[in-house]
This record gives sequence, structure tokens and C-alpha cells, in this order.
Amino acid sequence: MKIDKKIIKELSDYLDEFNLTELEYTEKDTKIKVSKNNISISDQNSPNSKLISKSSDSPKVSNNIKSGTEIKSPIIGTAYHAPEPGAKKFVEIGKKIKKGDTVMIVEAMKTMNHVPSTSEGVVKEIVVEDGQPVEFGQTLIILE
Repeated sequence: MKIDKKIIKELSDYLDEFNLTELEYTEKDTKIKVSKNNISISDQNSPNSKLISKSSDSPKVSNNIKSGTEIKSPIIGTAYHAPEPGAKKFVEIGKKIKKGDTVMIVEAMKTMNHVPSTSEGVVKEIVVEDGQPVEFGQTLIILE
């Protein structure tokens, strides 16, 4: 089996371009799965399926240990800091919030989903930018 490095490079570029963590591509008997942690290629039809893994050096992946309470996205979508463009933001750094307060909106399939705070505290950090795509379980804000 010959590995087409051009396809792997193109898929890796898509990860960064669309802010994805994983992407899978299938053509005939070849399946290519690219993620920020590793790149795997396997030939599904052979009885002794070959697997090639390679560590990926992505500058966007960080293992920073964050202290505080993390409020995470309940769904995949686009995060917005305010109910509409130009309106007052739901949270600001240093603002005290209560459990249940809306901290952000995540838009998915043209539906605006309010994200409530799971605990109370003071906003220490807003991790995502306005209009940024987010994934399920991704940290949106950190409370102290």
C-alpha cells in the first residue's frame, strides 16, 4: 500500500483551518484518520491490517493545567459572548455570576442555545473568542 502524503498534509491543514480535533477520510479500501494527537492510516481489506501512527506537532495543542471551575460547552457549535452583535456581553472578566446565569450562547443548526453556569464564582478567564467554533466539552470560561 502506497501512502499519499499529499492527502495527509491536506487533511492536517483542514484540522487547523476549521479548528477541528479529528477528521476521517475514506476512499475505496483506504481509511485515513487524522487528529491533533496522532495520524493513523489503515488498509481495511487486508487480513493483517497495517497501522501507521505518527505524532503530530501542533502548536495549538496545549496541556496547560487550569485552576478554577471550568464551564464547558454542552454542544458543538459557534460560541457567542452576547445575545446579538453590539449588545452587552453575558460575562466579563472579574464579574461575579450565580449558578444558572447565562454565560454564553452556542449556536448549532441556526438554534441559539443558552449555556448556563454550573456553579457560582468570579469570571477568571474567557477561554473562547466571540464567534469561535467550539466542541462538546470544550472549556468556555473559568471561574475562581
